[in-house]
Amino acid sequence: MAGEKDIWTPANVVTCVRIAFIPVFMAVATAAHGYANAPFAVAAFLIYVTLSLTDKVDGYLARSRDEITDFGKFLDPIADKLLVFSALLLLLSDGRVSVWVVFVILLREFLVSALRMVAASSGEVIAADGLGKAKTAVTMVSLCGYYLSYAVAAVGLDDLGVVSFVAWALMVAAVVLTVVSGAQYFWNARHVVFGRGE
Repeated sequence: MAGEKDIWTPANVVTCVRIAFIPVFMAVATAAHGYANAPFAVAAFLIYVTLSLTDKVDGYLARSRDEITDFGKFLDPIADKLLVFSALLLLLSDGRVSVWVVFVILLREFLVSALRMVAASSGEVIAADGLGKAKTAVTMVSLCGYYLSYAVAAVGLDDLGVVSFVAWALMVAAVVLTVVSGAQYFWNARHVVFGRGE
């Protein structure tokens, strides 16, 4: 019982709440029908931004309280990926992003996750590096931009599509970082893949 209580740290509770609210975001965004329903479009943007920011909150809580747990290490990346792919799939269904964008990002996540599992079986931990963190940050900001573009269009602003263009440009940057950071992970861990020593 003590072990079960130990996992329910404030950071892990925040992570669980983030996961629980992802279907809420999806339902609200779907109800918005893009920018056809202004209240739902604005609500979808605000919910997504809030959920994106909670990633920083749970990380801060875990580090500041010295409550980093294996449960948190397992759950936090899952929450991040669910948040990204829920938004991407909705944008894909609206025709706002290409299927290739989703494919490249999904492929990278599968490959890096597989690499980490192979490394873990050998007792090696492959931690997120600077490029990987930059990829996640740019992707999140881009997705927030897409949902902001829905919100501002719904209330009759941004007729020139400036927000939408910036979101698209950031997504292009995110895809580039996705490919480069994925390649870097494999290059740095090539001894894990090919079984070579240093």
